[in-house]
Amino acid sequence: MADTPSLPAFAAIIVAAGKGVRAGQPLPKQFANWRGKPVVRHSAEAFAAAGAEPIIVAIPEGADEIANDALVGLKNIQLVTGGATRQKSVRLALEALDAVNTKQVLIHDAARPALSDPVIARLLAALGSHQGAVPVLPVVDSLAVDAAGIMAGSADRETLRRVQTPQAFHYEAIIGAHNEWHSEANAGDDAQILLAAGGKVAHVHGDEALKKLTFAEDFMTDIPPVRTGMGYDVHRLVAGEELWLAGLKIEHDKGLSGHSDADVALHALVDALLGAVGAGDIGDHFPPSDAQWKGVSSGKFVEHAANLVTDAGYRVGNVDLTIICEAPKIGPHRNTMRQMIATLLGVDTWQVSVKATTTERLGFTGRGEGIAAQAIATVLKDA
Repeated sequence: MADTPSLPAFAAIIVAAGKGVRAGQPLPKQFANWRGKPVVRHSAEAFAAAGAEPIIVAIPEGADEIANDALVGLKNIQLVTGGATRQKSVRLALEALDAVNTKQVLIHDAARPALSDPVIARLLAALGSHQGAVPVLPVVDSLAVDAAGIMAGSADRETLRRVQTPQAFHYEAIIGAHNEWHSEANAGDDAQILLAAGGKVAHVHGDEALKKLTFAEDFMTDIPPVRTGMGYDVHRLVAGEELWLAGLKIEHDKGLSGHSDADVALHALVDALLGAVGAGDIGDHFPPSDAQWKGVSSGKFVEHAANLVTDAGYRVGNVDLTIICEAPKIGPHRNTMRQMIATLLGVDTWQVSVKATTTERLGFTGRGEGIAAQAIATVLKDA
């Protein structure tokens, strides 16, 4: 984010004191990673780049260490232990600003990490003539009043707005409004508190990117729409072994020796699928030293890898497999192999390509000592 030296002086409060359990992350969502860094750090960096000083971060009790780790290296950061409600957390953060003599403050929810300079600038500009200002967006869907699962009426969406954060205030106005707030109910936001105290709040245009991260799927909305993985494997040809290739048993004078049923084609495919979603390689999931995998059909490995693709929020787009050998001939078996792989992956046959090539009798494959396979898998973000 570019520096914005023309902005008036202001302080910032980031509310990060909630439990964030609905997001399904292993730690409170404000400290979970999103786009490569902790959620709370995104807002802190945006405020720092815009010149906010100081930046007060309200955190859960006992979260000092994890908060410091999330914000390490940032200047003008002050941590405050929050209260039992959002309103109490904000009031404690506002009280921490008493000694700073700030005139303007922006209050922001950590769970809205995609904060931009233009939103900050519009809010501060609105404070030139208003006690408070909030970013809003229009309501685009029709609205219905619900009564026990039955539509009981409608609402005029033209008069309604979706309210976001950060919300901007004159410091004296908002600290006074918080001190007057005696309701035991938790206020939805700080604009409601100022409004209850008789203040006026202006609307400025918000930003669709400021969507609040709430559920587990919100942490997956920004995964790349397409990812690709590559796999490569080699197995030795020996007498007395069965030859399995791409899930198909082929009659041949030699078979492949190695992990499970030594299906070199499916092993390459497994590594391609795992690579596409950053899930390691076949040895991580099915160690060759583990006796339980001896002789097991490699189709089980493919199904496992396909499940990991689904768990990561993707679906298989297509796979392309090349088998490298002098013998046996792959051409007569190609379509059956494609069907076998498509069944294992739960896709249509047209999404599977199986090819074969030789090395013109060069190298170990050319001498008939082994078979190699390489695969590429493309996965698409699931709808």
